[in-house]
Amino acid sequence: MSIEVFRDAWGVPHLRADDPLELARAQGLVTARDRAWQLEVERHRAQGTTAEFLGAAETGWDVLVRRARLADTARRCHERLDAETAAWVRAYVDGVNEGLAAGARRAPEFAATGLRPGRWEPWTPLAVWLSTHLLFAGFPTKLWRDRVAARLGERWTELFAADGPGTAGSNGWLVPGARTASGAPLVAGDPHRFIEAPGVYQQIRLSCPAYDVLGLAVPGVPGLAHFGHAGHVAWAVTNAMADYQDLYRERLRRHPDGRIEALGPAGWEPAAAHTETVRVRGAADPVRVEVVETGRGPVIIGAGGAFGAGDGEGAARAAGGDARRDAGPTGGADEAGEAGEAGEAGEAGEAGEGPGATAPPTAGALPPDDRAAALRAMPQARTPAAPGKATETDAAVGIVEWEAISLRYPPRVTGESGFGVLPALLRARSVGDVDRALDGWVEPVNVVQAADGDGGLLHRVAGYVPVRSRENALRVVPAWEAGHEWAEAPAALPRAGVDRDGCAVMANARGIATPLGVEFAPPHRAERIAALLGSSDAWTPEATTAVHTDTENLSARPLLERIRATAEESLSPAARRVRARLLAWDRRMEAESTDAGLYAAVRGAVVRRITGHGAFAELREPAPYPELFQPWLALGARVGLALETLLTGDGPVPAGDRARIVREALEEVAAGDAPPAWGVTHRLAPWQALPDADPDEDHESWPGLGGDHDCVLSTSSVPGFTDRSARASAARYVWDLADRERSRWIVPFGASGVPGDPHHRDQLPLWLRGELAPVTTDWTRLVKEDGDDEQD
Repeated sequence: MSIEVFRDAWGVPHLRADDPLELARAQGLVTARDRAWQLEVERHRAQGTTAEFLGAAETGWDVLVRRARLADTARRCHERLDAETAAWVRAYVDGVNEGLAAGARRAPEFAATGLRPGRWEPWTPLAVWLSTHLLFAGFPTKLWRDRVAARLGERWTELFAADGPGTAGSNGWLVPGARTASGAPLVAGDPHRFIEAPGVYQQIRLSCPAYDVLGLAVPGVPGLAHFGHAGHVAWAVTNAMADYQDLYRERLRRHPDGRIEALGPAGWEPAAAHTETVRVRGAADPVRVEVVETGRGPVIIGAGGAFGAGDGEGAARAAGGDARRDAGPTGGADEAGEAGEAGEAGEAGEAGEGPGATAPPTAGALPPDDRAAALRAMPQARTPAAPGKATETDAAVGIVEWEAISLRYPPRVTGESGFGVLPALLRARSVGDVDRALDGWVEPVNVVQAADGDGGLLHRVAGYVPVRSRENALRVVPAWEAGHEWAEAPAALPRAGVDRDGCAVMANARGIATPLGVEFAPPHRAERIAALLGSSDAWTPEATTAVHTDTENLSARPLLERIRATAEESLSPAARRVRARLLAWDRRMEAESTDAGLYAAVRGAVVRRITGHGAFAELREPAPYPELFQPWLALGARVGLALETLLTGDGPVPAGDRARIVREALEEVAAGDAPPAWGVTHRLAPWQALPDADPDEDHESWPGLGGDHDCVLSTSSVPGFTDRSARASAARYVWDLADRERSRWIVPFGASGVPGDPHHRDQLPLWLRGELAPVTTDWTRLVKEDGDDEQD
């Protein structure tokens, strides 16, 4: 075998092989050795089997994955891969399977949970990709807009439009050669995702005679999908904020013989149904899940007969029965062990539920892009086990009717994953090659920037966006009404020219992707990046740190204007002093700034008061949907992220009440203890599949951060409810097209997912300071590992 593994000073793997298949195998092998626990968590998440070893808190996610048919969709997409791509993915999977046993021996989490490493199937990387991005486009926001329209009125449907609590964003910028010191382009930025330990991006280099590419890989997926530098060409992406998943309100009925039908535009039609079993660590009995699929897509809410908190945690509760009890006849085979549906056959007991096994600390139920535990903890996020639509029973014929909600998403509809793009990107030598490769991209829908050494520049949208009614993008739409179908061909995707004397910026705001979405980030990050880039015509990789770490908070302006408009004579002496400090503040959210901490305290008080305003009383009522979706339905989080809109212009809260709320907030903060520096409360709060035993102590051990949600240094919290930051830069990079060795990159933790490894968290100090680690490409400056092609 030809595999060689080298490491740089940060433990980053640089892989070399004689051909692309051996190189893909090497990537899988090294990833398994470095990140076995992370890989197995992601495999189980993709199959809906995490509750087996992580406990009941993961059941809601497992149920969603089963009902959304992710594993089945991955298999379908794998069957449609061309032979070359399928062989390449299979080589990666072979490497993972070779390395898992050795990797598991290094990772203490396996012993802690009793989990044994399983076996990856050829389609598992596709399932991991689908799982990672299932909630990426934020389809639960349509549940929120439905509630807003129903309770506040149709005119307020988009009142809270902003990049919501479950979205992932990014900064990205392309600097043409005319604006750099070298005369060659720079591609730079940072993806903002929920921070996980180990990290969601893996620094890696892949080299064979056909190509030599370095970048940021998604563990469990071969190649370098999002961020890569191939020497003569480099690319990067941000979330386009496009809307490409739809929710349909379904009318279902069950016949006495178990058959289920769904009401479509043409009348009643058969729906597929079967039952699956979710095993839960520590539970006496497994949870049985009815899986229903209509002509629109899989039913993800109310499949068994009613909406409610119990629906998300497992069994259908059509008759209000026990969650572990089957909902009744389904007309399909009992696929218990599915496991069977998830490829887990033969792994019963791998969660270590034998004598002496102990339950590990439980993890949050949200998936990688949406793990904001703080949101789940908010009072208004709790859901009673209340039904949605009342069940109707025709006593004469024994037919039961109910309403449910189905999900329609592109890979399920088309059977296409876009995985053929991944090896094509590795082979790219120019922006033209990148452009052609991305024509096959499916999801997530991204804005892409690329540049090459000849000065070629690219700025486009890539992905699959269906053509359908505007109402589909806004709300849950009735499945039985015509006009909500998807057109056969997807939407044409926008492109934008790049001014060779200017810079192109992408930061999830309205722009190139505006026709494709509903909710976008405010323009603050994009405007600030553009202003910073305009300050120089000689940019270097080193100088970009000033952009990555900028903490000016442009979104503070509306609240500060309200504070300025608050008459001093209406305030107590202490509140006047608070007002004076905030009006003199430089609007920078530096970790050491007590003024930033003061602003955050006043902002939080304003958010809580607006959340409690009578105009929003009905939105404070618990939403009758599974717990998993509550972060999108929590009023407090929505108010915090849409505060600018709610403080200005027209709205349900009268102007006089807004003025009173700001005044009361100033008085509240003035009457309490002086808020500490921003970084004292604004601490990193990463998601861990196996959290530390004492979560309070763990929170205090994580470092304080600068930045804020709308700063270029984007570190998101939930204003008014917690300052802890669950979302931040999952990586930072600068790709230099003049000299790849002058490129820079950083991740929050390190190259290794193994606790105690020297490279487990060695990059964290640099990440905190906003520094970037050097990219090393000279093989003579790398350290070669011995026995690279042997299993331990």
